[in-house]
Amino acid sequence: MPPTLASVVRNTALHLTVLAGADHLERPVRWVHTSELDDPTPFLEGGELLLTTGIKLGKSAARLQAYVHRLADAGVVGLGLGVGLSHTEVPQALVDAAAQRGLPLLRVPEATPFIAISKAVSAALAAEQYEAVTTSFEAQEELTRAALGKDGTTAVVRRLAARLGGWAALYDGSGALSAVAPDWAARRAGRLAAEVDRLRRRPAPSSAALQGRSPGIDTADEDYVVVQSLGADRRARGFLAVGTEDRITPTERYVLNAAVALLTLTLERSRELRQAEERMGAALLRMVLAGEVVTARKVASGLFGGLPEGTIRVLVAGAAAGPEAAEALSELGDRAEQAGGKVGERLLVSREEGPHGPRLMVLALDNGAAHRACLGAVEEQEGLSLGVSAPAALEDAGTAYAQAERALAVAQRGGRRSVDHEEVGAGSLLPLLGEEAVTAFAEGLLRPLRDHDRTARGDLVASLRAWLSRHGQWDAAAADLGVHRHTLRYRMRRVEELLGRSLDDTDVRMELWLALRAGED
Repeated sequence: MPPTLASVVRNTALHLTVLAGADHLERPVRWVHTSELDDPTPFLEGGELLLTTGIKLGKSAARLQAYVHRLADAGVVGLGLGVGLSHTEVPQALVDAAAQRGLPLLRVPEATPFIAISKAVSAALAAEQYEAVTTSFEAQEELTRAALGKDGTTAVVRRLAARLGGWAALYDGSGALSAVAPDWAARRAGRLAAEVDRLRRRPAPSSAALQGRSPGIDTADEDYVVVQSLGADRRARGFLAVGTEDRITPTERYVLNAAVALLTLTLERSRELRQAEERMGAALLRMVLAGEVVTARKVASGLFGGLPEGTIRVLVAGAAAGPEAAEALSELGDRAEQAGGKVGERLLVSREEGPHGPRLMVLALDNGAAHRACLGAVEEQEGLSLGVSAPAALEDAGTAYAQAERALAVAQRGGRRSVDHEEVGAGSLLPLLGEEAVTAFAEGLLRPLRDHDRTARGDLVASLRAWLSRHGQWDAAAADLGVHRHTLRYRMRRVEELLGRSLDDTDVRMELWLALRAGED
């Protein structure tokens, strides 16, 4: 702790007497400054103990009061007046003005040189700095040993909380709480979810200080909270929060910074390991999609911990090209891996550059933690689309991948966040085709019939629609139109003439029906 006015006054060798502001002696003294100027404030920074003989102050009450106001407004923590030169005693007007502003006023006897006070404060400041450096080295060594132990980041969080005399919490890259110490602080740490989420959207490293108390915590449990993102390349890999009863001191700040550095290094090292695992997972995924499941199982059992067992789904996410899209897909993959890792769920993830922008492929258990995490994350991320296959066995992953790709195409064309293969299979054929392509196809194929209907008798378009909807049944279609069946036969021959196609051809019927349906939408 820095020296305070109280500690300076308690130094019996200085023989100082407090004349005013005795209730404010706990203010820290950052420096001692001597000045005989009537207005020394341009040369002050705040936090000083100002010493003067008052040679230019005079005895005017108004002038002394103005002098005190200037010092108080400049952040001076105390005023010491040396007696025996210009003033035999401290003027009462100066005492009254200091008492009014709550500015501690010290009487410095003639036998005490100002340099003695400066030396005493300098020695205390040096002792404080030495203590801070010593404490920081000790804390850094302790935290480093904790980081290298088997508990790793959890041990660092536990040691940090003990060092600060408060609590500490570590969150993963998605903002989920991964470690907290002591155990009773889990509830407090959980209430910082909104603040952690705000930091997730800012480049790392960044921090937020919640001075006063933690959000949602009862008044009786007031905390001073600092939340710090952890990351070395502008992307947060995790978050650290600490809560203390009082504001963090400079020494405690050194300890906190040491913990942040160690945790960042640990997370970055873990990231490199994860990248190696991702490359392995991507290779295994390609083997599985190629149907080499037996070989993939042998490789994964020894090096990767095995493959997903049970019913799986393949999920393919896509985004427009660009660094932001790639970042969003990478975060989606992180969310899936973190969700699966928490419950020991195996999954395969592959990130690659596709013909229409970056892609992310995930092979995960059906309705498992990773599957649900992907669905939730894609709803939160702008510009992402997700295609999801039908449930399948691992041996059928290649087919599931093709289903997911088709579902993704539908999602991207329709501007939807996610589409399941079941929706594609149960729905219309039209969503699978581009809207412009369908419209152009319909207009070109039906144009001769529409031109005829605008200038001649007989509604050929309506007649064709009725005939196709009744599967070529003449009587039923004629009844729908309210005409004789011979009239309908004549119209259908006219349709064949105008189109130059035979209605006996199944492919022609299909194309005409598709064109009519597209014209309705």
